[in-house]
Amino acid sequence: MTAAKPGRSRISGWLAEAQTSAAGARLPALSIEVVALVALLLAAVGGSRLWALAPAVVAAGLLAWTWRAGSAVAGTFVVARVLLLACAYLLGVVHGLDPTLAAGVAVAGLAVLTEPLLAAVYEAVYPVSANLPGLGSPPERNANSGRVALVNGAAVIVALACAFTGRFGAIALVAAVAALGFTLVTVLQGLRAFRARRAREKKLHAALTAYEPAFLVHWNAPAGTAYQLAMWLPYLERLGRKFFVLVRNQTNFDEVVALTKVPVVMRMGLNQLDDVIAPSLRAAFYVNTATVNNHVIRYTNLKHIQLNHGDSDKVPSHNPVFRIYDKNFVAGQAAIDRFAANGVSMPAEMFTIVGRPQVENVHIATAPIASITNPRVLYAPTWAGFYADSNYSSLLAGYDIVKALVARGCSVVFRPHPYSKRSPELARECDRIRALLAEDRRTNGRPHVFGAEAEVTMTVADCFNASDAMVSDVSSVVADYLYSEKPFVMVAVSTPAAQFAEAFPLARAAYVIDAHGGRVQGLDAALDDLLGSDPLAATRHDLKKYYLGDIPADRYAQRFLDEAARYL
Repeated sequence: MTAAKPGRSRISGWLAEAQTSAAGARLPALSIEVVALVALLLAAVGGSRLWALAPAVVAAGLLAWTWRAGSAVAGTFVVARVLLLACAYLLGVVHGLDPTLAAGVAVAGLAVLTEPLLAAVYEAVYPVSANLPGLGSPPERNANSGRVALVNGAAVIVALACAFTGRFGAIALVAAVAALGFTLVTVLQGLRAFRARRAREKKLHAALTAYEPAFLVHWNAPAGTAYQLAMWLPYLERLGRKFFVLVRNQTNFDEVVALTKVPVVMRMGLNQLDDVIAPSLRAAFYVNTATVNNHVIRYTNLKHIQLNHGDSDKVPSHNPVFRIYDKNFVAGQAAIDRFAANGVSMPAEMFTIVGRPQVENVHIATAPIASITNPRVLYAPTWAGFYADSNYSSLLAGYDIVKALVARGCSVVFRPHPYSKRSPELARECDRIRALLAEDRRTNGRPHVFGAEAEVTMTVADCFNASDAMVSDVSSVVADYLYSEKPFVMVAVSTPAAQFAEAFPLARAAYVIDAHGGRVQGLDAALDDLLGSDPLAATRHDLKKYYLGDIPADRYAQRFLDEAARYL
């Protein structure tokens, strides 16, 4: 379980991306401004146009490089572009000012200086809802706002070129007028979209009241975390009651709209939430512990139920923040005992055991692992976590682990946590493992599964069913895999192997590889047990009910549906 942090929203498309450009590429941004200033100074004191040519070309080149691949953002690099226009003007003064060039510089400057207004307008244009009867489709956001920066940048370059040649001032004026016109038209389009958004907001409460939802699902998370919600949507839909998903930024809005046909509502601020609390609402469900969940929890007329997005022995799984919910739906008794074992006191009535409905279609092992020739092993490492105390990822040792599996004749399904790509170091290790598997598949023909096939096309349950055993870390994937009763290895990263089972009780059912301190120990012994005699088979069978609930297999998901329906 991971606490969600607010993701960057595309509603901030222009200003937020401007901030990202400034924060993520501060050196290029500063470099452009410094070099443009040098060009301006040389234009002011130089005796020749050529003095300012080199820095002006470098500044324009840096700007083009920063905006490569369609990443131009209106309202960014305004200072640098104004400096370059001032350079063009001074060159015209020093070498005989062409009135049309001066006018072109002035108009281009006006166009560039209008961009912050444009960015502010589009900052206020965002979708209110999708799939909600009575409100129609969300208005399209006009993509021209990004192109405005490119058009205005081109006008700046044309003005510079005309200034250096000392000719064609009329061309600079025409380019600048076209750029300003395009900018103003885009501003007007943004203002119309803003009015449309305001009109939809005025109708929102009435539309939700008429829709009569029984519950809402509140979700806020970083981009690329849609799996948290996606794992629950099919079961929430099976409740057969009307509901909507409430998100707090456009990134999440776009992700949810791609997942479901149920209404999706976006409200960013705390003061915007009253409009979505329809009289028919009885409950609110949550799938992570995002800080902004408390914005909805303040509505005491609703039952607030935390579903979470997995069960594991990780530190975030016994966070005291779970106390703020009326109910915590947990997979099994292990989740309840975990809080007490870590000094977090919570009354028993705050918990309801519902199993993990997502594993209802996971196949249970039918034969001992030793009887399978060339078994297929799932390697599913977790990520590094937001904080040091929740870094359980084995990826830094993953290459050696996968290499050892391949050497034993195993085929491998490689499915790293989606967040692994956020760390350059972990992303490099993922690439190394994929390259190893690709080479072995080419050389020896083993049916390894990796890349988009394992990480996108296949679900987690598909990966479970495609494997005979698993290697993973401290992760909810391990508890879910326990349902299959297939053998698994856990990699001890944060704690030495000798203390691992005490810190993470599910490891009692696992063979343990010690990767604490960066050294991999016990790899061969763990793989011998995993792929051979499997002495922990009975332990896994016993712990399955403890972690995943004592629920009949033929009605496994129904337990969740019955318990959730009680609050609707």
